[in-house]
Order: sequence, then C-alpha cells, then structure tokens
Amino acid sequence: MAPKTTARRAGAPKAEARRAGAPKAEAPDAEARRAAATGPEDRKAEAATGRPRRRSVRFKLLVALVACATAAGGVLAYRAVVSEAPGERAVTVDEASRLALSRLNLFQASPVTVTLTAAEGGDVAVRVEGVVDYRNRRGVGRYRVTGANGPLDHGLVIWDAGGLGLAPEPAGADGPAWQQAERVPRQGWSPRAYTADPLDAGLQLMVQLGADRPDNPLLLAQSGARRLGSDRLDGRSYDRFSGPRAQGAAPDGGRSPLTYWVDGDGTLRRVTMRMPGLGTPTTVDFAGRDDGAKLPEAPWLTG
Repeated sequence: MAPKTTARRAGAPKAEARRAGAPKAEAPDAEARRAAATGPEDRKAEAATGRPRRRSVRFKLLVALVACATAAGGVLAYRAVVSEAPGERAVTVDEASRLALSRLNLFQASPVTVTLTAAEGGDVAVRVEGVVDYRNRRGVGRYRVTGANGPLDHGLVIWDAGGLGLAPEPAGADGPAWQQAERVPRQGWSPRAYTADPLDAGLQLMVQLGADRPDNPLLLAQSGARRLGSDRLDGRSYDRFSGPRAQGAAPDGGRSPLTYWVDGDGTLRRVTMRMPGLGTPTTVDFAGRDDGAKLPEAPWLTG
C-alpha cells in the first residue's frame, strides 16, 4: 500500500491533488475543519503536547472489528455488543436460507449502485454515492462531507479490500463518478491504507458483503442470526435481521451490531453497523444493478 496522505483531517477524507512535479499543499481551512471534528479533550491534549491527539479508542475498536471479523457460514460475524430487543427471535429455516443467499445475490447483481452514510463526530457527516463490483471487490464513488454550517469537502473515492484512494473531481466534468474517475491521472490520486474513521470502516465493510457462493443457512442459525422485525423501504417489504455472532461468543450474548434488510427473494437492500459510543450507525444502501458502470483500476495498482 502507498503511504498515507500528508494532510489528513480527523473525521473527513482529504482529497489532496498530487500533480506531477507539484508540491503537496494543505487546504487553508483544513485546520479549522479538523478542530471542528475533534472534542475538547483532543484540543487540550494538542495544546499541551504540540501535536494532535490520536483517534479515540472506540474508533480503533471499530476498524479492528471490521478487519478481524470472522465468518460464521460466510456472513460477517462480530462480537455481540447490543442487548436483545423485545420481540426479536431466532431465524426460521426459510429466513436463514434467504439471509444465506443475500451475499450471492449481491455478487451476481454486480456492479451495484450503493450509497454510504457515516457520522464522523462533531456534527460532521460523510455521504458516498457510487458503484461496487463484487467480482473484483472494488468500488468507486463521489463523497460529500458536511458539517453543522454546511458543506466542508467533496471529491472522488475509489476503494478495495486493501485501502482507498482520494482525488478531486475533475473541473467541468459531468456524469457518474466512475466516468469522472477515468479522467483522473495516476498522480492525481492520494492512495492510503484504511484508518480508524467510521467512513473507512464502512467502505471496508461494504466491499466484503458480496460473495460468489451462498452461505450455510444452518451455520447462520446456529451462530446467533436473529429476526428483529420488518420494514417497508421504497414500497417493498424487507425482513430485518441481526447478523451471526463471532465464533466463541457466549451463546447467551447480545446480538450483532450488524443489521441486514433482506426481501422475500433474498435481495439485500440495506446494512447498518453500530458500535458503542458512535451514535448514528454507518448505513449502506443498495439500489440494484448498474449495467453501464465500468470501474477503473485502483490507483495504487496502476503504477
């Protein structure tokens, strides 16, 4: 993986334009935006030591869970962190079968239109709209960062299982993100490994969701998958499931922080990820196949 970008604001991606022969420059408002996304303790520590405080333990825990999650029958499994809610129950055989098919159906629908929303703290939120192709585990999209007072940043992002790349949107370019990404030269991308930001954790989770074979429904049921209820999204009914618990978790433990919305045909419509202390969960929405999408090569593989 390429090294991290030199200008990295806590809580939002930094799309740094690295043109051939041009020096790296930090945006004038980067420091102000970083301060808005950090808490009082972070600013106090920075004032005392002369350097920014490291991200909080909860963010490190989040990215560690994404990176180290084990599979129970294939569906991502996590250590339980949420207590059982009233009305939930164990999945039936039919429900486990539909949940087991959901990742294969997502793979076969590739490339799939996706939307990710993540809260970064300090009233900062990031939204990514793009496409993921599970056949090569790669995604490309356009991100928007907003704060309490309005827009903060925007640009292009491309990601795979190993990391992501950021770039400014080409001036005057129209069309979907994958078309704009084709116009960005190699030196225009800022590739880096995943960090502990909720956005990074969401992108890393998203690229793992599709699979080229169905999961084992028996293992899903035995590993603690639960039916939580049902919802209507865009006029269609979906069952809401919690994912399986990680191997070795206590059988009487709480449910997984991952929640899946699956319809009667096993189509995955939404996934959310919640961790203690993070408030609003990271949400991934799937909106069906995009036949015309063509994903570019990852910037760190093209050089």
